[in-house]
Order: sequence, then C-alpha cells, then structure tokens
Amino acid sequence: MILETVNVGPMQVNCYILACAKGKAAIIIDPGDQGLKISAVLEKHKLNPAMVINTHGHYDHIGCNDKFGVVVYVHSQDLAMLTDASQNLSASFSLDYKVKSEIITLEDKQIIKCDCLELEVIHLPGHTPGGIALLMKKPQTNIIFTGDTLFYQGVGRTDLPGGSQLQLEKSIRERLFVLPGQTKVYPGHGPATTIENEKNSNPFIG
Repeated sequence: MILETVNVGPMQVNCYILACAKGKAAIIIDPGDQGLKISAVLEKHKLNPAMVINTHGHYDHIGCNDKFGVVVYVHSQDLAMLTDASQNLSASFSLDYKVKSEIITLEDKQIIKCDCLELEVIHLPGHTPGGIALLMKKPQTNIIFTGDTLFYQGVGRTDLPGGSQLQLEKSIRERLFVLPGQTKVYPGHGPATTIENEKNSNPFIG
C-alpha cells in the first residue's frame, strides 16, 4: 500500500495520497493547495487519481479539488461550503473559490471503496457540522485520517462558523477514543500520533 503525506499551502495542510500499489488508482484526501506538488507525488508512483475526499469544507482543505478531474466526496452537512466562498472561508482571503467538479455527499458509516482500499466514514461534528474521519478497513485496520478534529496534542478550532466545542469533545470521546489504542492518527495538520497517545496526554481532552 502507498500512503504519502504532502504538506501543502500556507496553513500547512496534510494532503494524503492513498493507493494499493504503483500504477493503481489513487484516493486524494484534502488537496488544499499546491496542485503541482500533489501531482508530482502521483507521477512518482504512476498513480491515476480516482477521487478526492474532503474531511470538511474549509478552503485550506479544498482549494485544489478541481485540479485532478475527478469526483469530490464530502459529508452532506458540509456540501454548501464547497460552493459558497463565505462558508468555506476563501472569501476571508479575498478569493471566491467554488468547487466545480461533480460532488457526491457522504453519510456516517458509509464505506468508500477504491481498488483494494476501503474507508469508513465517521461523522465528527464540532469543527464543522459535516466534519468526518476516514477509518481504513482494508487493506489495514489501524489507520484513521481525522481531518481537523483531532491533532497530535491538539484539537480543531470551534470558534469558526458552524463550530461547537461541546460537539467536538463529544465526537472525540465517543467516536475516536473508542478505537483501539494502537490506531495511527493522520491529522489535517501536524505530525501523526495514535489514539492511545491522545487519550493519555492530549491537554484539550481531559
């Protein structure tokens, strides 16, 4: 399996590229910026982009959605953010970004399949209403992509429109901290961690 992290944009977003092997179809998670940098990784492994998945609808995570000519997946509660510059916050940077690609909405517990890959959608409201994590079911079961919900020694902001601290804490405790401790956490920003590490020492979740 190929799992590459591409750090992109001024917000240093972690874009993830997943594929079963060289020359296969690729899932691109949160291509927020620097499409050429992401494309270089695809070319290095001779991967064919098959889909984009957004963990939520903020501009720093969706800014290159249209660069790969593929369908975009996002939770239904963040759908409006992909086509509204004020909601996805691009308007705050004097931009007017709206996704033009085909968009397919996701719901909690839905399974996304691509080649040998299977990812389960875990709805995690709090940072945004439609924030999600993607829990790998195949070919491994010990990896989760948590977007801007859970970071290494941190959690997502809840002071932006649609955010809720109570919801975020509930999402983390009830949907993430119930996972096996050895589950590797790949967050939307910053270094990777584990569920066990964050349960034991994350200062924002007592």
